[in-house]
Amino acid sequence: MSVESAKEFLAKYKADEAFAKSINEAKSVEEKKKVILGAGFDFTQAELNKCRGGELSDADLDAVAGGSYMCVADTCAMD
Repeated sequence: MSVESAKEFLAKYKADEAFAKSINEAKSVEEKKKVILGAGFDFTQAELNKCRGGELSDADLDAVAGGSYMCVADTCAMD
């Protein structure tokens, strides 16, 4: 697990619409983890949070306003 993997994941998530869609359409946290691990990324929720920083991008704000939230750890599941 690494911060570098989390950074690479975020870059792919932002740049690859199909990849982001596969994560957003996953029905559970476990399914999201499988997609992420299957793509070769390995990081903790804390490492992901560290890469995100404290501010949300416009895209993240739109996602929150739309009722979705991307999270990897079991404690973050929101429906």
